[in-house]
Amino acid sequence: MKTISLLLLSFLLAAAPAAAIPSTGTSPTAPTPPVIHAHPALWHVHGRLGDVYLFGAIHALPPTLQWHTPAIDKAIARADVFVFETSNEAEALQRAQTLVASRGLLPRGESLRAMLPPAAQADYDADIASVGLIPEWMDNKRPWLAALILTVTQMRQDNYDAEAGVDRAVMAIARTARKPMRYFETMDQQFALLAPDDDKLELSGIETDLHDVRERHAEIGPLVAAWSAGDPAAINKLMNAELGNHPDAKKALLDDRNKRWALQIETMLLEKRTFFITVGAGHLAGSVGVRALLRKAGYRVDGP
Repeated sequence: MKTISLLLLSFLLAAAPAAAIPSTGTSPTAPTPPVIHAHPALWHVHGRLGDVYLFGAIHALPPTLQWHTPAIDKAIARADVFVFETSNEAEALQRAQTLVASRGLLPRGESLRAMLPPAAQADYDADIASVGLIPEWMDNKRPWLAALILTVTQMRQDNYDAEAGVDRAVMAIARTARKPMRYFETMDQQFALLAPDDDKLELSGIETDLHDVRERHAEIGPLVAAWSAGDPAAINKLMNAELGNHPDAKKALLDDRNKRWALQIETMLLEKRTFFITVGAGHLAGSVGVRALLRKAGYRVDGP
């Protein structure tokens, strides 16, 4: 389920910078893919005074995937204000690193591998070897952080790079244009969704992730393909396939946040401004996605 989280929480990739993850240097690296021209969906919401563009992000993409289209570039050029899930400014990234340092490590003397049952230990050893991580460096990590590191490392080897992610690219455009930026959530709020307080739940979560990590490329590939084709129905189907058996996680990661963000967008529409909103693609798909919630609230929403 960590792959789905990577599509929903921009915090995750900020929390695990590449330079901070040492490796043995023996892991395989995928060949550089050809340039891919994507055509992701874009929605335009009309309010009484203001208007909003909704753009679904994939937080890590192959660097060769080109997603700019005339419609997207026109909407970006029209925007007065840019809105994202959370900030990637230096202060926010420092907060992310502080949170990881304070809540990402086991107490001194405890071993992650020793906490796992024998079957999960075998998966753990195989996963670490498959991505070339150093076992001794991993062994003092809390389960949630270890699962995150394994997922991020695997994605990078499959040529998915946070620096090529949509939200970072749009943030750079807004920063260059000196346009104001707003955020739906703080780093602390996103972190609370990632690191559970229930130790048993956290441990069972990594056991599931360890079993699946070597097949993770099979999860994110179809999601990126659906996003590239501008197909929110396919995105919703894939998200439900992953989260359908985890109703509590779906509620926390998707449904509750979508409702909060839709209310915030309604407030934005009372301003005489044009907003360009970039959030994880999963938040805009399905009957409980932000675009559907705004339509149900009576707003005109152009787009698929």
